[in-house]
Amino acid sequence: MEYQFDLVGKIGSMALIRKEDRDIDYNIFSRLGAELKPGMIWVTSGATEIGRLDYKKRTGCELSGDPEQDKADYAAQGQAILMQNYRQFIPPEFGIRQILVEHTHFNDPEKAEHIRQMLIRAARQKTIPIVNYNDPVSDEENRKMELAARRDRGEEVHECVDNDETAAVIAGLVKAKLLVLMTSTEGIYHRAGDPSTLVRDIFGADYGEVEAKVRELQKACVGASREGAGGARAKLEYALSCVRGGTTVIIGHARHHLSDLVEGRVPCTRIGIRKDGEP
Repeated sequence: MEYQFDLVGKIGSMALIRKEDRDIDYNIFSRLGAELKPGMIWVTSGATEIGRLDYKKRTGCELSGDPEQDKADYAAQGQAILMQNYRQFIPPEFGIRQILVEHTHFNDPEKAEHIRQMLIRAARQKTIPIVNYNDPVSDEENRKMELAARRDRGEEVHECVDNDETAAVIAGLVKAKLLVLMTSTEGIYHRAGDPSTLVRDIFGADYGEVEAKVRELQKACVGASREGAGGARAKLEYALSCVRGGTTVIIGHARHHLSDLVEGRVPCTRIGIRKDGEP
């Protein structure tokens, strides 16, 4: 019998940082760790930014070489710290497993199936997969060439450099019930930066109705939390790919408990196909 995952979750880099202190937000790790459990897959950003902060704290300066190389070096330094914090706060009876992925793992059917089976084994073995894009060994130029070749052949392409996309692809791969994207805003806003315009529900009787609502909302989406991030427009695009496969998507602030977002007890944006009997 195929394993049914309850939840795939993702947290963004800026949600793991106390910007005013230029340091890790340990409260976020503590809150998350108390709620993560087997049957969930957790996709985490943060390695590059945490590595940058750690390097600066230890040396008093930042790297000043090639930006792509600096990013790889920061990510390699931050990965260890990121996993250390998850291990510290997740209950000791649960194992955790670091899974570093690249776009090629999801563009090749055999590699994608390998990842899927690994995730299923982790759940059955009472461990929690912690997934991140493998920035330290990813070469942007090679990636662009490979993806361009795939597009030229008319193949479906997943870039996955943005962990929102990585989480969405994984949610589709394992047919998760829920995808939760934890970020530094309460969800999707009608007017960028204005929490009073939060869109709480984007539901429809079928996929076509949900897509039409999302396309309309995307017209108002501008900006992102940091350079290189896709922002609200991209989150909605990735959400649609999950909704098509039957997954409900929740976008909400990382200051909330994961369980409160799932149960709808706090402000957030929920996207999906309305189930029978729901208003």
